Amino acid sequence: MKRTTQSPEKLSHGLLDKVDALAAPHGLMAMGGLHTDPDLPPETLVLIGTAAHFWPEFKKSPEHEDGAPDPVDRWSQRLLPMIAQASGAAGVVYPFDGPPYAPFISWAKATREAFDSPTGMLVHVKAGLMISYRGALVFSGRIHLPADAPTNPCDTCQDRSCETACPVGALSPNHFYDVPVCKSFLATTAGRDCMSNGCATRLACPVSQRFNRPNAQTAHHMRAFKGF
Repeated sequence: MKRTTQSPEKLSHGLLDKVDALAAPHGLMAMGGLHTDPDLPPETLVLIGTAAHFWPEFKKSPEHEDGAPDPVDRWSQRLLPMIAQASGAAGVVYPFDGPPYAPFISWAKATREAFDSPTGMLVHVKAGLMISYRGALVFSGRIHLPADAPTNPCDTCQDRSCETACPVGALSPNHFYDVPVCKSFLATTAGRDCMSNGCATRLACPVSQRFNRPNAQTAHHMRAFKGF
């Protein structure tokens, strides 16, 4: 893809809003921006993730219908370069392109829109625990980003039902995510509900509930997580 020649000054006005507007027709949204390490060449990253209306848009795609592996990843690799070009970005980085893999968790926290939840998973101010980052747009230069940052939604959550929602305790404030226990449970009859409706812990989050991601999308991510 041809690299942009636009200056940071020309790109700075409402960068996140601009990217969000370009991403929205595809069922995507801007999920925060950050500046790279001061010791590296100056760049600005804008993280892109699935919006609540992603699944109906994705279902229209050839990747959804072709039966080949990794349909959402391939869809992302087709769509995000177009959004990058329209927004003046110099390129795209993907979370699934590796090893080595780009540090998306660290980047997400650096946007100040995603935080550690009590269960150890990231929680986003809009998506809750239903986070699916599809890529990061890379802009040359240090472009202005909003100074105000949202607060961690967990800080004001009264219920904190995510802490006890996992039926096998794989997600808990007392330990890291026990992936083997989780996957073993998903293979049982009792785990079918999590497979079809989604992770009980993610669904327990009030922000996730307001985000209202379709069950079909959640089931797709669960199958990908389990490995079939």
